[in-house]
Amino acid sequence: MAKIYYDKDADLEILKDKKIAIIGYGIQGRGQGLNLRDSGLNVIVSELEGTPNYEQAKKDGFTPVSADEAAKEADIIQILTQDHVQKKVYNDSIKKNLKKGKALVFSHGFNIRFKQIKPPKKVDVFMVAPKGPGALVRRMYEEGKGVPALLAVFQDASGQAKKLGLAYAKGIGATRAGVIETTFAEETETDLFGEQAVLCGGATELIKAAFDTLMEAGYQPEIAYFECLHELKLITDLVYQYGIQGMRQRVSDTAEYGDMTRGKVVIDARTRKKMKKMLKDVQSGKFAREWIRENEAGRPKFNEMRKKEANHPIEEVGRRLREMMPWMEK
Repeated sequence: MAKIYYDKDADLEILKDKKIAIIGYGIQGRGQGLNLRDSGLNVIVSELEGTPNYEQAKKDGFTPVSADEAAKEADIIQILTQDHVQKKVYNDSIKKNLKKGKALVFSHGFNIRFKQIKPPKKVDVFMVAPKGPGALVRRMYEEGKGVPALLAVFQDASGQAKKLGLAYAKGIGATRAGVIETTFAEETETDLFGEQAVLCGGATELIKAAFDTLMEAGYQPEIAYFECLHELKLITDLVYQYGIQGMRQRVSDTAEYGDMTRGKVVIDARTRKKMKKMLKDVQSGKFAREWIRENEAGRPKFNEMRKKEANHPIEEVGRRLREMMPWMEK
């Protein structure tokens, strides 16, 4: 069983005399930055001038600075830019400002796990990864609650890295819900695999394959959209709240029987074998190397696929049908 930490296990005092830099004021950066400040900690925000995130930081009462200045001033440096940007930000602005006693923080382990960032031995390196988007991290904090998070220590130069990580987690409200101890490798590999096999890759391909099957059989695209995409939220919400068995208890017996007898036709032994191959590609770094090369080349394949996917018939049908749904946020 995983080790789980709560408020009683963390001491904010260890951060009271330290400056914390949030590098990247996106959705996660905003949530974490505001929560840390409201917890009484000294927060510096770095964001590119002229961007919407820069203006949002100003509205929130911060005075955004460059990554260079933030890294120079701060004792704790949390890098919350996108994965493919972190290496450049680190090399250009952070690396030269790292001194003994400072700490690097991440909310995803990609760049450490795959050695895109190689921090000097004199600094602490740890991860606090909330298991929810930044807006939820903020909302739960404001409600006196928290979003569970993962904690990992990659490098403990000071002998205090774990305590610093727990204090940081408390500052964003995560210890109210529970903080699970892990490693950079475990967080990164499971995160990438989950995105590819289920959350994004598996789910979207399953939706499109089912939609295409109904279309090819002569059914109306609008009906296919409702049955294969729109109603998926109803099911995932039930799974999210009650688990798989709880969902089955809340749908019709017909649906439950179809689930248990036909699901394994789609996800069979061959699919499971392919999933194991996908996991090996993540673990070996094959996927990471591919993605890094794609970014270095200017993303030609990525951009081509993005354009092609945007033109799938399900997208046009979906746009029309969502206009009929006044509850949808624009």
